[in-house]
Amino acid sequence: MLPRRLLHRLSLASLCCQTHASTPRYPLQNLNSSANLNFLGGVLRVFNLYFRIPNTLENPRLFRMYCTQKPRDSEWTDDIEYLDESGTVIHSGKGIRPVERGVDDHVMAGEVKKPFLNALAVEKIVEIAKRWKWGPEMETLLDQLQFVPSMTHILQALKIVNDGDAGMTLFQWAKRQSWYVRNDECYVVLLDELNRVRDFERIRSLFDEMIRDLDGDGVSSFGACNRVIQYLAAAEKLEVCFCCFKKLHEAGHEIDTQTYNALINLFLKKGLPYKAFEVYGSMEVTGGSLDGSTYEMMIPSLAKSGRLDAAVKLFQEMLSKNMQPGFSIFNTLVDSMGKAGRLDTSMKYYLELQGFGHRPSAPMFVSLIQSHVKAGKLDAACRLWDEMKRAGFRPNYGLYTMIVESHAKSGKLDIAMSAFQDMEKAGFLPTPSTYSSLLEMHAASGQVDPAMELYNSMTSAGLRPSLSTYTALLTLLANKKLVDVAAKVLLEMKSMGYSIDITASDVLMVYIKDGSIDLGLRWLRFMDSSGFRTNNFIIRQLFESCMKNGLYNSAKPLLETYVNSAAKVDLILYTSILAHLIRCQNEQNEKHLMSILGASKHEAHAFMCGLFMGPEQRKQPVLSFVRDFFQGINYELEEGAARYFVNVILNYLVLMGQINRARCVWKVAYENKLFPKAIVFDQHIAWSLDVRNLSVGAALIAVVHTLHRFRKRMLYYGVVPRRMKLVTGPTLKIVIAQMLSSVDSPFEVSKVVLRAPGESVLEWFKKPIVRQFLLNEIPSRADILMHKLNIIFPSSAPEIRSLPPPKPLAGMKSI
Repeated sequence: MLPRRLLHRLSLASLCCQTHASTPRYPLQNLNSSANLNFLGGVLRVFNLYFRIPNTLENPRLFRMYCTQKPRDSEWTDDIEYLDESGTVIHSGKGIRPVERGVDDHVMAGEVKKPFLNALAVEKIVEIAKRWKWGPEMETLLDQLQFVPSMTHILQALKIVNDGDAGMTLFQWAKRQSWYVRNDECYVVLLDELNRVRDFERIRSLFDEMIRDLDGDGVSSFGACNRVIQYLAAAEKLEVCFCCFKKLHEAGHEIDTQTYNALINLFLKKGLPYKAFEVYGSMEVTGGSLDGSTYEMMIPSLAKSGRLDAAVKLFQEMLSKNMQPGFSIFNTLVDSMGKAGRLDTSMKYYLELQGFGHRPSAPMFVSLIQSHVKAGKLDAACRLWDEMKRAGFRPNYGLYTMIVESHAKSGKLDIAMSAFQDMEKAGFLPTPSTYSSLLEMHAASGQVDPAMELYNSMTSAGLRPSLSTYTALLTLLANKKLVDVAAKVLLEMKSMGYSIDITASDVLMVYIKDGSIDLGLRWLRFMDSSGFRTNNFIIRQLFESCMKNGLYNSAKPLLETYVNSAAKVDLILYTSILAHLIRCQNEQNEKHLMSILGASKHEAHAFMCGLFMGPEQRKQPVLSFVRDFFQGINYELEEGAARYFVNVILNYLVLMGQINRARCVWKVAYENKLFPKAIVFDQHIAWSLDVRNLSVGAALIAVVHTLHRFRKRMLYYGVVPRRMKLVTGPTLKIVIAQMLSSVDSPFEVSKVVLRAPGESVLEWFKKPIVRQFLLNEIPSRADILMHKLNIIFPSSAPEIRSLPPPKPLAGMKSI
């Protein structure tokens, strides 16, 4: 145990060391190892002094001189008491004063001044920052530091503090000091800490401060500014990040490659590829390059957005940098190229994928197969299909469906049925569309049995066939004339909830077009018994087919149904019935036809009946009666029908020997301009009559009536043309020539025209027989004319109602 006097001296040495350090309030244990060494040196020196100089405690001046060495301008202000270990005051006196920066910025090592170590300075700054965090107290203590800090002290303190508030306060205090020098590393440390606590508002304000605080050369904190954008991009602060990027770019500062990549990645993640491409364009201008991760995102984004050429360019650029593309790049390129129809390029990347050691995935196989199927390359799709199976992948439901339907629609029913059976074995239930495609293609190829098997399988599986499937199946059954099976399927279709009137009518139309009138009538009876209705168009089509095939007994009820359903018989339909009457040679059929004409309830039938009445019953002349009827025709809508009616009725009147009535009908028809180009007067040069578009009866009446007009004009008015011609065409040429030859006509027969000089015709007109011929009679024999009408007269079939020019006469007997 030390003697009491030694303890007194150790206590005194301790106090002296505290005085030398000018930090009497801090205990000795707070000093680092260097301080402890200084302390021990002081203790030893005091210890030696004590033993060499007796009664040192009674001379306190020694210690004061030791602490200050020389008197200072500043006075001592505070009393200091020296205590022993028991707390007894052993000395007191003036011995401490306020610290002066630049004067007390040292530690005494014996009699040598040594500056504070950087570690001690940093520790002091860190201690103040950690204790006070922020506020005026902290800044006051920093102002009272006994040493002048440097940016090195501030930087090291910021690294140790690890507190955003304390670090920002310390940095802002340092910026206001005269010794402050811009340090990019300080900004980086602050930004790292703020990013750690995710204080992005302060990061943005610090960025704005960095942009404002440019040095004289206009260069800001390059690394720190870029790091701000990278941190904001990593936090997915899109708007703030892009705003900082624009500010940095507009200020003309350098942006590093890592920042560009971070911003591009952010835009791609947010689904904004076009903004990413815009940033990439800026990056290309500055000569920057993408990194591996950005390539992995940029190339797929370009490909998915349709910019395939740009994606390929980046892909080649990536390969030129010896970077290995990932699977996602190949997958996107294969898919995008296939969807764009660039199948060769897609297959190229598919092969390159395997060359880089990647294994194709099931979705890639699906994409390739779909692309080839849509392009119609089914053979290549089948090869990929087999390769997919060999790779151990199981085709999915959609792929099976696509393979089956594509081969079915292309007519490859064997492959389609094989894939269909594999699909069922794999446990997949085919969709209604799959069944429909197979069934419809079997129906189109006329295969009834496979189609019915598919239909029964489909209904047994609880699937509801589509309307198109039912239509295809019923059309097949109708074409095969399986009326009973078609009726059964139609009733099942009704039970499925479909409206079947239209479908049933379509089946009836199949029978009509096929000419199976008996089956059509049978199907119509089935429809009536089942409560199905058809439309008037199909009723009319069936009626006309019955008329064409001579089924007059069945035709009349159809016409009555047609009229009773508020449908109106038009002039064309009535004329076609009249044409059948003209050709009829059976008395019983004539009665049926007359009853059908009456059942039509058309105005033309009343006109026909009145035409054959006497003047007393008609109460007006024939010509006036005919004019009244033709005035009631709407020529804007029925001009063609009226022309057809005139041709047929003139045939009928000629056949009945009613020449005068026929001439009245022709005259009124010409007055109403139904045949506007039939008669041409070319002054003194040529007069002509064109009868090429007329029936036989109409042509005969037109020739006689027109020659009569020519005769009156030539004899009464003295106008004689150079020539006169009758344009007959090859069909009517022989008929008209033979009729005129009976009265020694001067007309000469050429290919399609009968010609004669005007003077010759004038002399011919002066003959009494010609006058009588033109006024009263047309020499004819009923049997010959009937034969000609049967051959030449237009058919009443609906497809040739427009009354084409009559066919040429073959083997015509002379009249």
